[in-house]
Amino acid sequence: MTDKTATLSIDRGEGKIDAIDLPVMEGSLGPNVVNVGALTANGYFTYDPGFTSTAACESKITFIDGEKGILLHRGYPIEQLAEHSDYLETCYLLLYGELPNPAEKHEFVSIVGKHTMVHEQIRTFFNGFRRDAHPMAIMCGVVGALSAFYHDSTDISDSHHRTVAAYRLIAKMPTIAAMSYKFSIGQPFMYPDNSLNYAANFLHMMFGVPCEASNISPTIAKAMDRIFLLHADHEQNASTSTVRLAGSSQANPFACIAAGIAALWGPSHGGANEAVVKMLEEIESVDNIDKFIARAKDKDDPFRLMGFGHRVYKNFDPRAKVMKQAADEVLEELGIQDEMLEIAKRLEEIALKDPYFIEKKLYPNVDFYSGIILKALGIPTSMFTVIFAIGRTVGWIAHWNEMISGSYRIGRPRQLYTGYAQRDFVPLDNR
Repeated sequence: MTDKTATLSIDRGEGKIDAIDLPVMEGSLGPNVVNVGALTANGYFTYDPGFTSTAACESKITFIDGEKGILLHRGYPIEQLAEHSDYLETCYLLLYGELPNPAEKHEFVSIVGKHTMVHEQIRTFFNGFRRDAHPMAIMCGVVGALSAFYHDSTDISDSHHRTVAAYRLIAKMPTIAAMSYKFSIGQPFMYPDNSLNYAANFLHMMFGVPCEASNISPTIAKAMDRIFLLHADHEQNASTSTVRLAGSSQANPFACIAAGIAALWGPSHGGANEAVVKMLEEIESVDNIDKFIARAKDKDDPFRLMGFGHRVYKNFDPRAKVMKQAADEVLEELGIQDEMLEIAKRLEEIALKDPYFIEKKLYPNVDFYSGIILKALGIPTSMFTVIFAIGRTVGWIAHWNEMISGSYRIGRPRQLYTGYAQRDFVPLDNR
């Protein structure tokens, strides 16, 4: 809080003016914020569709400066975390506010490993779904149902319960995700192998079969770990805000994370990397690229290049540089000759050199490169958002726990009502 105030003057007509003093709050980074809480007592409230100009909470977890291309987790630049850290260490940072020392990291990784298996009865739970069910539909159902299996970690007023729930969700999300995939293709579920690291274990459960030993490439596992890390948190996005709003009603953590998964499922949020692959399929051939680039530049053509530019980042996505490096490493190791990947590489080359893309700041973003990696690994597009959900789980939990651990109120957005004024009921015979 600063000593500054903003004065809102509202002309009520007939020379009457309401002057309302509103305190100005100052964060450690970013713009100052006008606290409009006093408006309601004076008979007003704000109108902000999409909440794009409204801070709904105070947080110490993640900071984004879209104009400068900055993403910080607990103050650490995402580029440094991606280069020097790994996903589980970043999870510890997001949850506890500091990087772990070696003993703390070892203990954290060990505890997560002990929670990777799911209740055996959950295996039979899957039989209630159709084989062609979308994996995100399964994720919503199974994660929400975890509260029916783990009653000993649903008391949100108990800090130990919250900690256990956090470990369980981080550990079990890859297991449930892999089970969703295996179920859809009719293969047997693979139990976790806790001798593997987090990302390699997920790949083992995704692609392994009981009759053969899994052989996980370190390069591929590293790329998957980076995908998880780069999606770990992104401030107050739609799914994180959904988790906070659900949590404000004191719903159990499994229900809150299921709500976040549902919000992430929307193609405008978590489906961006899936949209990249669909775009590549639409272009179909390298020979068609020039035609589609021309369409993208035509403001009257509805076609849009997916995976370029970002709603928040106005210059560049700091995660994209790291993801590009991972994509290059994966493609080099796999040596795949694939038409869609050739299209992607050609589009990247054009976007980084074409004056139109440079002027419009339509740089390849994290979704573009993650889509390429997942496609190269043979992961179906229906699983792309599921993998996003695995990585984002820790961010959801960190925000949920930050809210529950502090002072909060149940979320209750207001509305600008534009419907009928009061009307008198007309009996059916008189209508």
